[in-house]
Amino acid sequence: MADAARTAGQAADFETAIAECGFGLFNVFIMICSMPCLSAMVFSATAMSYVMPTAECELKLTLLDKGMMHAVTYAGMIISAIPWGFLADTMGRRLVLISGGWIDGICVLCAAMSQNSSQLMAFKFFDGFIICGPFAVVVSNLAEFHGKKHRHFVMLFIGLSVSIGALTITLLAYFLLPVHIYFNVGELHFHTWQIFLALTALPSLISGLLHIFLPESPKFLMSQGNYSKALSSLQRIYAMNKRKSRDSYPITVLTDATPERPDSPEPIVNNSFRERFGQTKRKFSDGLMQLKPMFSSPYLGLSARVYCLHFCQIMCVNSVRLWLPQIFATMQTLQVNGIRDKSMCAVLDHNSNRRSNTAVLKEECDIHQQPETYTNNIIVAVVGLIGFLLFFPILRIRGVVNHILKVCLFICTFLVGGLYFADTMGTTLIISSIYLTIMGVCASTIIGMSVVVFPTLMRTMVLLLIMTFGRLGSVTGNLLLPFFIQMSCWAPFLWLTSLMTIAFVISLFLKVDFQQPLN
Repeated sequence: MADAARTAGQAADFETAIAECGFGLFNVFIMICSMPCLSAMVFSATAMSYVMPTAECELKLTLLDKGMMHAVTYAGMIISAIPWGFLADTMGRRLVLISGGWIDGICVLCAAMSQNSSQLMAFKFFDGFIICGPFAVVVSNLAEFHGKKHRHFVMLFIGLSVSIGALTITLLAYFLLPVHIYFNVGELHFHTWQIFLALTALPSLISGLLHIFLPESPKFLMSQGNYSKALSSLQRIYAMNKRKSRDSYPITVLTDATPERPDSPEPIVNNSFRERFGQTKRKFSDGLMQLKPMFSSPYLGLSARVYCLHFCQIMCVNSVRLWLPQIFATMQTLQVNGIRDKSMCAVLDHNSNRRSNTAVLKEECDIHQQPETYTNNIIVAVVGLIGFLLFFPILRIRGVVNHILKVCLFICTFLVGGLYFADTMGTTLIISSIYLTIMGVCASTIIGMSVVVFPTLMRTMVLLLIMTFGRLGSVTGNLLLPFFIQMSCWAPFLWLTSLMTIAFVISLFLKVDFQQPLN
């Protein structure tokens, strides 16, 4: 590629230009900067699962309150998806990553200072509302800073980082939540779970800080017609990776279909209100025109298939993931009580009967879980991390990548059905660990495919919509699952198997190729 660029009079398209930069220190640095943002999303979605068993007495949480605690975070993510996508695809990736990280960190700290359930719900809603944007943007940003030679590794790196985040928050709960902490600051009372929540704000704050030191995505700048800024960004990457001066970067002209724009925006400070309003209106219209191809062929049908597949697979995987800690805890209870029948039917029946009883709040609300409560969750997280490490080398084989989604979904269809036949804690742990690991690979594959297939000017919006459909699936699944449990023992597993079958059928009509050029 380098020779081709030089013989063409120093002109190159994006793929050639980013390939000239190679892979080096800059790429490692941007991955390090991305990990806190990816972990922040995991912390936002799962923190309340660890907080509620400890805080439910103090906050006087009913079953409905617990459901709402999970739902409000996803509700915030769903509502903010389109505004964040529009902002990122029109104003830039860097702005969203910096401001979003800091604002989300502040929201999480406010949640940690909450003194009642209403305050906690409100701040968790804003936590979900804010973190939705940076998470989707960081995926686009990573893809746009890497050439197609390394882009498939980037997508697996995202999955690996999410697995590390899941393991980190489980270890944090294991070591912190069993510890007794209580103190007052004026009229505010603080317990262990609030310290735990405060610590989960760190990834967002660190992410916002680190992205100050990164340039804007060169692919985004080219799509906006800012070629001189894009070239400067590429020169910076080249200098860090090659340990050479920026002037030695062999590409001097970037080529694309988008016409050049001036580096400085049109000044509006001294214009009248009507002129400023007109300029803002035109910018908004230009942003909407960028998204017009989403609603026409070939992207409309492709995106619809991706949305449906992600809706089904996330509905299924989060129905299992969010219920898994309760299943393990119930099996442990049955074992302690000397009950030999630890089949899935016995577990679901035990939970159903317990939910029908009236809860009596204890006078002493300083509740702390034992460390052993989190052991199985740690094992599941470790298996997920190891699974992604094993899948990294496999994705170098192009023929494997083209079929990995279909094969994984096919296997998971039988795994989720196999949970019905699990009658020991060990069997449940093995099946669920493998299932969640493979489903994590499927989710990363869908995201990676979408990053490559959809054009730059709609990429973040599509990613946010994919994630929104997944979150809708999560909410829908966890609302429907109790009804299936009440119907019969086998009904939930038949329903989950049906969802996986639908996802597998849709995957037959999708082509996965991480190594094609970015549009």
